[in-house]
Amino acid sequence: MYEQNGTPEGTAAQQQDAIDVNDFVFAATGARVRRVTLPDGEHWFPAVDVAMRLGYANTRQALLWHVAPDCAKRLSEIAQGVYAVDTSRKLAAHRLQKSMRMVNLRGLIALVNGCTKPECAPFKAWVAEVIATIQRDGSYSLDPAPVQPAAAGGTAYVMPKQVADAIVRLEERNIRADELLAAAQAERIEQMRRGNDLLGINNDLLGVRNDLLGAGNDLLGVGNDLLAESVRVQHSVADALNRIADGIDRLADRLRPASADAEKPAMTPQQLLSSWRARNLVVTDDVHAVAAYLAPALLRGAARYRVEQIADRTGLSRDRVHDCVRMLIKRGCMRQAGSGTDGTPVYVLP
Repeated sequence: MYEQNGTPEGTAAQQQDAIDVNDFVFAATGARVRRVTLPDGEHWFPAVDVAMRLGYANTRQALLWHVAPDCAKRLSEIAQGVYAVDTSRKLAAHRLQKSMRMVNLRGLIALVNGCTKPECAPFKAWVAEVIATIQRDGSYSLDPAPVQPAAAGGTAYVMPKQVADAIVRLEERNIRADELLAAAQAERIEQMRRGNDLLGINNDLLGVRNDLLGAGNDLLGVGNDLLAESVRVQHSVADALNRIADGIDRLADRLRPASADAEKPAMTPQQLLSSWRARNLVVTDDVHAVAAYLAPALLRGAARYRVEQIADRTGLSRDRVHDCVRMLIKRGCMRQAGSGTDGTPVYVLP
């Protein structure tokens, strides 16, 4: 047994098909089908290959409907007694298994006749012509080829025109299919190239974006550092101004004439409060409480207290303390001489 176009064994080497079986099957199915040839010259084809090429959806059903039982057998049945180590290697190389269903040439033609694909029409027309010729003339014969092979033992015949036309059309179709496939592959390669180019550009843009983000983070860090340094400088300046103000106050006290201090007799906080009461400047207990808290500092030169501090020491609400301070200023007991660097009001005697 030999497979595909392998070298025949024994006497099978002298056998020759009237028409090359590969061309015959190609014209019938439109494809190159795997083939197993027995030593007696009988050809068998994988049923799944033939059914798939002819468009059958179910190989088993196609064999049951169209092929006679003696034209479809398993590979193990048709190859009994002819297996050899070399043959097994050939079958394995073409992915042929002993359990596969095979059809002979008659079974293949039966499947072609049952096929409805337009590609099978030329071959079926030739088969019909053969049958009609046999019915009319009693026989059908092929014309010998003008040029015979040099080797003796066989005769070459001219391929029927219908079969030759079918092969030509199939070859042209395959050529067009190959050209379309090549064009599609070229287009796919070009699209992949463009995609890779776009991917490269995108990666470059991502790199630039990451660089910009890094630069932005660096600038943000520098800005935070500058802000912290600015706050530190402001605090330093404020402290320096406070120290300068305190130094100026101490210098002013030293430079104040002694006669001025003599003209102003020393006064105690109680005397100051008594003078305010005598002039009816302190009219309520709340106002008196606030005045009593401010009096010692006023006599020392200036009272620097926030409303919250006075409220905590007197037990009055902040709003009430604010009203009492306004009353003392309105009645001329004291006046506001500005605010400290931290916003604390400064009150002095008028």
